[in-house]
Amino acid sequence: MSAEVKIEDIEVGTGTMIKKGALIKAHYRGFLEDGTEFDSSYRKGIPFETVLSARRVIQGWVLGLKEMREGGKRKLFVPAELGYGERQVGEMIPANSNLIFEIELLEVLNRDD
Repeated sequence: MSAEVKIEDIEVGTGTMIKKGALIKAHYRGFLEDGTEFDSSYRKGIPFETVLSARRVIQGWVLGLKEMREGGKRKLFVPAELGYGERQVGEMIPANSNLIFEIELLEVLNRDD
């Protein structure tokens, strides 16, 4: 059985749609399955900016943010193999952890725009 990201749209955005390789700016919270928050851009007070590619973010984000639009909010349920797999990350994320992210997409800059 292949791993799949479960997507739950909390709010559908109306802005620019993400294309592969887009530069995105987003606020997010990351949780373990037991509800422990392991990371939050809100707590840091600045949005997370990254290029949406497998080299920059976990596969679960690349798959889970596909076709999301600016202004949208989405919850991603990321199985371990599309997250960090067998690696432990820092003190907070044990190996083989399924992860949950709440992502608020603030800005999308596609390369062709």
